[in-house]
Amino acid sequence: MTETTSNTANTAPTTNAALYDAARAVIPGGVNSPVRAFGSVGGAPVSMVKAAGPYLTDAEGREYVDLVCSWGPLLLGHNHPAVVDAVHRAVDAGLSFGTSTPDELRLAELIAGKVPVDRVRMVSTGTEATMTAIRLARGATGRNLVVKFAGCYHGHSDGLLAAAGSGVATQSLPGSAGVTEAQAAETLVLPYNDRSALEETFTARGQEIAAVITEAAPCNMGVVTPEEGFNQFLRSLTERHGALLIWDEVLTGFRASEAGYWGLSGKLEGWTPDLWTFGKVIGGGMPTAAVAGRAEVMDLLAPLGPVYQAGTLSGNPVAMAAGLATLQNATEEVYGTLSRRSQELEQMLVGALTEAGVDHSIQRAGTLFSVAFGTSAGGVHNYADAQAQDTFRYPPFFHAMLEHGVYLPPSVFEAWFVSSAHDDAAMERIAAALPHAARAAAAATAPTS
Repeated sequence: MTETTSNTANTAPTTNAALYDAARAVIPGGVNSPVRAFGSVGGAPVSMVKAAGPYLTDAEGREYVDLVCSWGPLLLGHNHPAVVDAVHRAVDAGLSFGTSTPDELRLAELIAGKVPVDRVRMVSTGTEATMTAIRLARGATGRNLVVKFAGCYHGHSDGLLAAAGSGVATQSLPGSAGVTEAQAAETLVLPYNDRSALEETFTARGQEIAAVITEAAPCNMGVVTPEEGFNQFLRSLTERHGALLIWDEVLTGFRASEAGYWGLSGKLEGWTPDLWTFGKVIGGGMPTAAVAGRAEVMDLLAPLGPVYQAGTLSGNPVAMAAGLATLQNATEEVYGTLSRRSQELEQMLVGALTEAGVDHSIQRAGTLFSVAFGTSAGGVHNYADAQAQDTFRYPPFFHAMLEHGVYLPPSVFEAWFVSSAHDDAAMERIAAALPHAARAAAAATAPTS
């Protein structure tokens, strides 16, 4: 028998640009999540093939210090030995069972030990978690309307895409085609940090409002720090009107601090939300999320109650192993390193931009932060402020950092992330790149209309 050898490996694209061109032939836009298309920064997206510690390596063999960290989950850095070992053990036992597993119980108990929740339901994505939380709120209250804030992103379920941040902001889209007017009409969109607008809305329609959903600290229009007492005001307002408060910590949960952003606000102020959503960190880089909260609300979920939710891969054993190992190894020392490194990074960034004469402000949510150009006079307090910044300065800033070996979020409307693996050598490489990027931002000019 004649043996034939496939030459696919010899003809497959190997450069970032060629990979992107090939992907566009079979994947819409060439990407599986819009911001990866580099639409707001320009150029061919970078295709990564491996990672370790604070570093990513692309298809062309170039290494970058990673300040995205898979959009937050990698507290411990890439390929942390404890996480990888746990995943290998889980894989050896089986990829998926479609049954309950011991590790889903352990992870739920671990989450409930860090924040005050009675019940935890595992799902696969943050979108699924927020969608479930909305359904629960409507089931619990018998009401239809949901209040969200412009610029806050709660996943891509139909009713929550109105005035969303993140990829919607990056693509300059008002919402999304395919969302019906009826679905959009059940979401009331208000400016973030605006107490008066909330009071007026609840005075007019409070008996129809099932819930207010908010990012604990918005991180999808860039980071926006909640004004002092704003989240506590949300808690008291919803309680007064019989609505639920849905606290979206998909990004900030167990990342902003050991107890998420709640640990920096509600824990200190003495209040808790009704429902929480988690993602990112609780999966340790694997696709996992959760909705959690008070027993009397959570027990409305099937099979106990009338609110239906299900998922074939919910509680997947491999994902549970990764999440458990991540949270078990997220020690006080790890959070101390995250805090210290994020502050060092902010100081280096501010220093470079100031030296280059670039107007800017920094918004922070615990260990997360972002930069907004041209906003030093007033900072960023809501979506309108975020959109009004000098966005034209970010593409040259981004590409200068990329050229000098630092991978940033490919959108100005995203947070920056560090990990406990960001050591002195990684920080020195960032410090060396920042002056080049700051000068590129300073030289940028606004597009002419």
